[in-house]
Amino acid sequence: MNRTAILNVVGLTPRLIGDHTPKIRAFMERNRSALIEPVLPAVTCTAQATYVTGTLPKDHGAVANGWYDRDYAEHRFWKQPESLVHGEKLWDMLRKQNRDFTCAKVFWWYNMYSSADFTITPRPLYLSDGSKVFDIHTQPMGLRDRIKRDLGEFPFRHFWGPDSGIQSSQWIAASAKWIEEKHWPDLSLVYLPHLDYNLQRHGLKMDIIQHDLKQIDDVVGDLISFYESRQIQCVLLSEYGITDVDQPVHLNRVFRERGWLSIKDEVGRETLDLGGSRAFAIADHQLAHIYVNDPTILEEVRAVLTQTPGVQQVLGKVEKHYAGLNHSRSGELVAVADARSWFTYYYWQDDAKAPDFARCVDIHRKCGYDPAELFLDPTLKAPKLKLALSLAKKKLGFRYLMDVIPLDATLVKGSHGRIPEDSADWPILIGNFKSLPHNAPVRADQVCNQLLSLCQS
Repeated sequence: MNRTAILNVVGLTPRLIGDHTPKIRAFMERNRSALIEPVLPAVTCTAQATYVTGTLPKDHGAVANGWYDRDYAEHRFWKQPESLVHGEKLWDMLRKQNRDFTCAKVFWWYNMYSSADFTITPRPLYLSDGSKVFDIHTQPMGLRDRIKRDLGEFPFRHFWGPDSGIQSSQWIAASAKWIEEKHWPDLSLVYLPHLDYNLQRHGLKMDIIQHDLKQIDDVVGDLISFYESRQIQCVLLSEYGITDVDQPVHLNRVFRERGWLSIKDEVGRETLDLGGSRAFAIADHQLAHIYVNDPTILEEVRAVLTQTPGVQQVLGKVEKHYAGLNHSRSGELVAVADARSWFTYYYWQDDAKAPDFARCVDIHRKCGYDPAELFLDPTLKAPKLKLALSLAKKKLGFRYLMDVIPLDATLVKGSHGRIPEDSADWPILIGNFKSLPHNAPVRADQVCNQLLSLCQS
C-alpha cells in the first residue's frame, strides 16, 4: 500500500484556484483532478461521512450536521462519536487487507471513539459552574497531553467564532506533522477549515478573500512538501463550495405564525419546545429538515413551505428517496433554499425574548446552524471591552455570559448546502489517480473507491 495523506481543504473549488493559490495550482497541474458532484446536503458531516463510507445519507445516517432525535425529543448538533456514521469506513477497508495498517484522523468530524488509530478533535470541557474550557480530545488519550506540551494549546477561539482565522489551520497542520513524525500512520486525514470563515462572512468577494486564499495556500503547500519529502502521496479534496447569499429565511417564524410551534417562557426568554411543536425546522445552511409531529398537517406544512420566498424545493417521501436522504433521522420534509437564500434557526419574534444562548457561540444548544457566530455584534459600543470584562470574570471564577454574537442574519454573505448550478462552485478532488473520469465529475459517493484504489496502487 502507498502511504497517503488526504488534505481536506474546506470550501476549495475550481473558482478559487488561481493566482492567489500558486502552490495548490502547481499541485493540480502535476496531478489529475476532477470535480466532485456534491452530496445533498453539501455540509461538513454529510460530505465527510459520504467520502469515507462510499454511501449516501440514507445508508450512513449523517443527514446533516444536526437532526432531531425523536426518541429524546431533542436536537443533536455537531455530535462526535464515530458510531453515528453507519457502515464500513475507508481505513477499515484498508485494514482488512493489511492488519498492520494504521490511520490518523486529524480534526475530521465523527472523530471520537473511532476505529482509526490516532485521532485529534476539538472538545471543550463543560464545567459544573456553567463555564467552558477550550480543549481537545485524542485517541489514545495520553496523546492529548504530549501534543499540547510540544505544540501548545489548540487555538480554539480561532477555530470557530468571531476570531476564527488561519491560526487553527496552522495548528492542525502542525499536529498532522507531529503525528507523522511520532507514529508514521499509513493514512492521514487532515481537516483544514480556514476558507470556511471569510467565505461565509463575505461571500465570493475576491478583494477580501484573496488574503485567505494565500494563507491556506501556504499551509497546504507546506504540508504537501512535508509529506512528499517522506514519500507520502498527497490528495486534496473539499466538501462543498460556498456561494453568495443575501436572503436569510426564518422557517420557524413562518411556522410560529401558523401556530405550530410550542414556545416555553424561561425567565423572560423564549425556548423552542421541539417535542410539543406540531412542526418545526432544524436549519442547516441551505437545507432544513422539517419534522412534523402532527401528521394531519403534513400537506399543509408542505404547501406553506412551497409558498415561502427563498424555498426552491421541498422533498417529501418520494423526493427524499431519489436524493438519498430517506433515513429515519431525516425530517418528514426537507426544504432546499434557492441560490441566494439560506435558513436560520430563529423562532422568536422579539429579539429581547431571544434565548440567552442566541447571542453566544453555542453550537450545541441552538436548534440549527448559526453562521452569525462568525461576527461580533456591530451594535455593541465597545465589543473588545465587553470581551475583556467577560474574560476577567472567567479568570476570577465568576459566572459570565459571552453574549457578543449578533442576531442580524443579513450579515452573512456566503452559504452552502444546496448543489450549485455552476460547477465552478463544486468541490474538487486532486491527486495521482489512475482512473478519474475524463471531462466528467465524480459523484460524492464514488470518492471513497477512488481513495481506496489510490492507497492500494
